[in-house]
Amino acid sequence: MKGDARSAQDKALEINLDGVKHGTIAEIGAGQEVARWFFHVGKASATIARSISAYDMAISDGMYGPTQHYVSRMRLSSMLDREYDQLVKQLNETRGGRNAFFVFADTVATHGSARASGGHGWLGIRFQDQPGAEPSEVIIHIEMLDAFNASQQEAVGLAGVNLIYGAFYWHQNPPVLIQRLMDGLDRRRVEIDMIKFSGPVFKGLDNRLMSLQLLEQGLTDAAMFTAGGEVVQASEVLHGRPVVIERGSFCPVTNVTLAMLDDAVRQLRREPDVPPDAPVVVMEMTLNNLMTGRSIDHQDFLARADVLGALDKMVMISSYTRFDGVTTYLRQYTQNSIGFVAGVPTLSAIFDEQYYGEFQGGILEGLGRLFRGRVELFAYPTVSATGELETADRLKNSPKLGHLYEHLLENGFIKPVREFDNAQLYVTPGDVLKKIQAGDPSWADFVPPPAAALIRQNQLFGLKK
Repeated sequence: MKGDARSAQDKALEINLDGVKHGTIAEIGAGQEVARWFFHVGKASATIARSISAYDMAISDGMYGPTQHYVSRMRLSSMLDREYDQLVKQLNETRGGRNAFFVFADTVATHGSARASGGHGWLGIRFQDQPGAEPSEVIIHIEMLDAFNASQQEAVGLAGVNLIYGAFYWHQNPPVLIQRLMDGLDRRRVEIDMIKFSGPVFKGLDNRLMSLQLLEQGLTDAAMFTAGGEVVQASEVLHGRPVVIERGSFCPVTNVTLAMLDDAVRQLRREPDVPPDAPVVVMEMTLNNLMTGRSIDHQDFLARADVLGALDKMVMISSYTRFDGVTTYLRQYTQNSIGFVAGVPTLSAIFDEQYYGEFQGGILEGLGRLFRGRVELFAYPTVSATGELETADRLKNSPKLGHLYEHLLENGFIKPVREFDNAQLYVTPGDVLKKIQAGDPSWADFVPPPAAALIRQNQLFGLKK
């Protein structure tokens, strides 16, 4: 049955025997690993109009135009544009009535065992779902985790065949397409940290939900998208930049949520050695934040993302339960400063030893990972149940952790936010959510106006007219 093949060999052969799909495979940086599968199984002449590689920079620039980064989304797009236009121009008259055209392209950097990290690459396919149709497109970014160059090349070949096969046979079911990208692979070898669908066969598909699928299916630990909902790969927005990140459920965003971020950034910018670049501000939701019961409500996720977008905030979703995991993730893309923004209750939880049981060095190792490089944790005050103001200066830890906490506080790793408005410090997102769902109109007093307007307009979070 079509669409049931699992191995790269069976997938390539099924496509070759189909007799309808016809196109170009263009690869830069890892040999002809994807095209090789189609030639290896036989009958490739029915499928491959041309296979091409361009390794010399002058040749590559002559074909696809100059670029600053050869392994980038921009270079991949140039490859898809040129190869698809040329394919249609040369073959549409003779084959357009019976063939569905496609172009697969990849631009990849592999690294040998001398490198601490593996390679990475951009892969994409532009395809017609039937002869004469307007093309659709799927692009992905992969991190290759194998230690050796040859193994990384093999992984590129498998991922590429999976992408081509998925686009042809699973475009009507994108979550399955995503799942099948890992056929013959696993997370020890490949991480897929960005995917974008576009074109008529994916009309109405929200790529933010597809980013969430990457996490839910375990293909990555983090994904990002802009305030406008455009999915991005982390290096595209974080490379070398200072970052300020606030973690939370954002269900909904409150005035205090926003004040925490704004007051912390304001304090950061006043520091004498602050980097000249404006920090990239990121709002992070974890899978745990998104859980309602045992599952994730996708519409609830979109509601939170929409509200953050209305506030012009970039969004990150992750599977990191601890802060040190976020530092490790961000350090892949920037060695600049990282600022975490957290309330005092969250700061207290960071010093709970039970969360560091997996480390041989316990909480010391965990905090060492958290504060790797220049990392500052801006602690925002809160009001206790008894009405007492709680600040980072007054945080009470267990006696054996007291000296460790004081060290981090005195040396500027933990920084109390000094200027704040305590008028609504007692308000929590949970309190506001209850008011929204109960029809209590006072909820709007505790939410930023753009967020309140969107909640009303789209009746988010259970709001009823």
